[in-house]
Amino acid sequence: MSTTTSTTATALGRTWSPATRYRRSLWLLTSRDLRVRYSTSALGWVWSILDPLLMAGIYWFVFTQVFQRGINHEPYIVFLMAALLPWTWFTGAVGDSTKAFTRDAKLIRSTTIPRSIWVTRIVLSKGIEFLLSLPVLALFIIASQFTAHPAVLNWQLVYFVPAIILQAVLTVGIGLVVAPLVVFFRDLERAVRLILRLAFYASPIIFSLDDLRRVHPAFELIGSFNPLTGIMSLYRAGLFPKELDWFSIAISAGMTVVLFVIGLLVFRRCLPAVLKEI
Repeated sequence: MSTTTSTTATALGRTWSPATRYRRSLWLLTSRDLRVRYSTSALGWVWSILDPLLMAGIYWFVFTQVFQRGINHEPYIVFLMAALLPWTWFTGAVGDSTKAFTRDAKLIRSTTIPRSIWVTRIVLSKGIEFLLSLPVLALFIIASQFTAHPAVLNWQLVYFVPAIILQAVLTVGIGLVVAPLVVFFRDLERAVRLILRLAFYASPIIFSLDDLRRVHPAFELIGSFNPLTGIMSLYRAGLFPKELDWFSIAISAGMTVVLFVIGLLVFRRCLPAVLKEI
């Protein structure tokens, strides 16, 4: 066992109350993830924002300069970043959840903390990266003030908080399903990557729910049942008030609860077999 793994296992084995132990263990593992991820990188956390920045730049150029698509959502670059940053958190956490058990098998076997923490710490570490990337969105908002279509903040910016909470719960729920199943079905790891790629284009990131409505009302209804639709609506409401759609938000909240419960049930059912398999 490596020194890092041994030290972490010792720290996790200390005697605290269950709630305190869970919180301390969660933070220990999360900070360990962040240190390992960036300790050997010269650019550090900058890498976590380069991907959404590059994607935003490409889509902004294609849709506003080539197809002149962004006229309904100006400034379009802010419209994109307000959804791309949360999406990066979501896809990164779900993708890493496929390795939650296989990556740290020795450490998981040597500790007795609730095994769900191995999924929760991934969501938390990616969530911290998301929060650290928000200044980039702020810079785009400030830069837009010097353009013909400046971004305007409004009081609905407070909905950013429930959006973060909903996304965290949703991502944990999905992670609790994916993490144990990958142990038995290794091809699921690649399948998840493909599904996430499709989910990007099926989610209101480069478009809005209103865009679907203009294509056909049925598309709007179908799009509302994507659990990310209402969440993205909450993220964008503080900058684009018309994006707030309570119907899709209610569906997102309901589906988030359902997926979280399903995640808990699947995780508990699979855990004994997972511990034997790893």
